[in-house]
Amino acid sequence: MTEVVEKLHEESMVYKTLLESTKAIPWRIQWDSLSFSYIGPQIEELLGWAPESWGSVQDWADRIHPEDRDWAVNFCVAQSKAGVDHEADYRALCKDGNYVWIRDVVHVVRKDDGSVDALVGFMFDISERKRTEQRLVELQRELEALSFKDGLTGIANRRRFDAVFEEEWDNARRNGRPLSMLMLDIDYFKQYNDHYGHVQGDYCLKVVAKTLEKAVRRPHDFLARFGGEEFVLVMPDTDAGTAMQIAERCHELIRTEWIPHERSMAGMALTLSVGAGTVVPMAGDERQAFLELVDRRLYSAKVRGRNTTVSGEH
Repeated sequence: MTEVVEKLHEESMVYKTLLESTKAIPWRIQWDSLSFSYIGPQIEELLGWAPESWGSVQDWADRIHPEDRDWAVNFCVAQSKAGVDHEADYRALCKDGNYVWIRDVVHVVRKDDGSVDALVGFMFDISERKRTEQRLVELQRELEALSFKDGLTGIANRRRFDAVFEEEWDNARRNGRPLSMLMLDIDYFKQYNDHYGHVQGDYCLKVVAKTLEKAVRRPHDFLARFGGEEFVLVMPDTDAGTAMQIAERCHELIRTEWIPHERSMAGMALTLSVGAGTVVPMAGDERQAFLELVDRRLYSAKVRGRNTTVSGEH
């Protein structure tokens, strides 16, 4: 009998040594007292708290980040009461005041009658994984931002315009508020490219984009490159009179910038033609029809000699 006991003790020590030599931190909680009957010594290396300081479940709860504590504790308690094995990720407080991301893997041990006897599990340091996940999220956001940005000018692109225009159209229709739009085209841009070269033409587009950004003063006004040498300015909650004032501001900003254009038939410096429109969308109105209306007004501005704004088709 003594040999059996010694053998069992020896095997127990072997298992204990194996558990305590891993990076995973083993632990055991007695369910009826909600107290730790064991926690691996690795916990002190990771969090700084000595094993003997882990007395009750309350000690565990108190060492969870305040933002994670309620849901982590409530989730683990509910799952344990239901006898369900589970996992929980949360930030654990270190003795020095810092936090470490922990993944707790919990197994419910039952008595013969099916009631909960104990909880056993492992804590894993997943801080590096969380940092990687956060970086991936940031990269995804960066990629998404790039997908909505015009590669040449740095302002929003046509794809972003389509999304914003749809959203602002729906908002204006729902709230019964005016929505205004300007479509702006660089006059005689082909002649500019032919005379100054495409490299200078690209630089010109960048300058125009930066200049038009100065006209966007309100948080919800939105400027995008529509394509080629065309730009579009969406102005929510803006009446026709204000839209014309902003159009004139765009003309003035470009005049002030004074970009030489020797091949223009509208003057010696670069100018813009602008189509303007304002609408309070009603049920059944189509945003594409409004866009086409503003585009026709832009064409009318070109027909009328350019370097002007047309806000009606008369």
